[in-house]
Amino acid sequence: MATHTSEKKTIAGCEIELLKGGNGPPLVFLHGAGGAHNWMPYMERLSEHFALTVPSHPGWGRSDTPDWLDGMGDLAYFYLEFLKEMDLGKTHLVGNSLGGWLALEIAVRSTAQIETLTLVSAAGIHVDGVPKGDIFLWDDNERVYNTFYDPKFAEARLAKQPSEEDANISLKNHFSTAKMAWHPRFYNPELQKWLHRIDIPTLILWGDSDKIFPPAYGRAMQKLIPGSKLTILPECGHLPQQEKLEDFISGVTAHTNGAAS
Repeated sequence: MATHTSEKKTIAGCEIELLKGGNGPPLVFLHGAGGAHNWMPYMERLSEHFALTVPSHPGWGRSDTPDWLDGMGDLAYFYLEFLKEMDLGKTHLVGNSLGGWLALEIAVRSTAQIETLTLVSAAGIHVDGVPKGDIFLWDDNERVYNTFYDPKFAEARLAKQPSEEDANISLKNHFSTAKMAWHPRFYNPELQKWLHRIDIPTLILWGDSDKIFPPAYGRAMQKLIPGSKLTILPECGHLPQQEKLEDFISGVTAHTNGAAS
C-alpha cells in the first residue's frame, strides 16, 4: 500500500483523527456509522486519484466526544469550520450512509467550499411506505449479512477477530450513532425540504440490493436535488465502496473529472 498518515487536528475545541494519503485534487470522505479509523482498500484507491482526507467524526474512532455534540446539525457546522480551517480550497465531498446524511446537512447550509458532492447509500430522508433496515434491532451477524449482497464479504468481516481497541471503538461508534440517529431513525424531518439549495454537481450511488436504505431512497434524493444524477449498481448492498470497488472509483472519478472539464 502507498504511504498514508494518521494525524490529529483540533477544530472547535475538539481533537479529531485524520487519515490522509495521495496527491491531486482534495477529496474528503465522510464515513458512516461504523467509522473509518483504519486505512481501507477504498481509501487506498481514492488516494491514487486525490489528496484524500478521511476524518473520524467527533464521537467516533480515536476522535474526542465533545460536550456540544447533540445532533447532526452540530456535526454539519463542525465540518464547515473544518473545511475552512483545513484550507483545502474547493473540495470534493463524498459521504456514505450516515456520512452521506452529514454531507447533505453540510451542503444545504453552504457549498462555498465544496466542488462536487457524492452521496453513497445516504441516510437523511424518509420515504413513506419504504421501510429502512434497523441496524439497532439486528444482532451482530444479522447486521453484517444485511450490509452486503454477496455473503462472502460478510463472512470475511465476521471471520476477523477485532483487537481490544477496535472492539472499544466499535462500541463508541454505536453509542454516537444512536445519539445522532435513534429517533427519528436515520433522518431529519426538516432536511428534504431544503435539498433544493444544493447547487453543485451531485452524484448519487446506490446498491440495488441495499437492505438498510432501499434504492427508493436514492431515487427520492435524485428528484429532490436539482441536476443530480443517480447510478444504481447491480448485485450490491449498502457499501459500494467495498462490494463494488471498481464501480465506486470509476463513478467518483468520472463525476469529479466531469465537474472540472
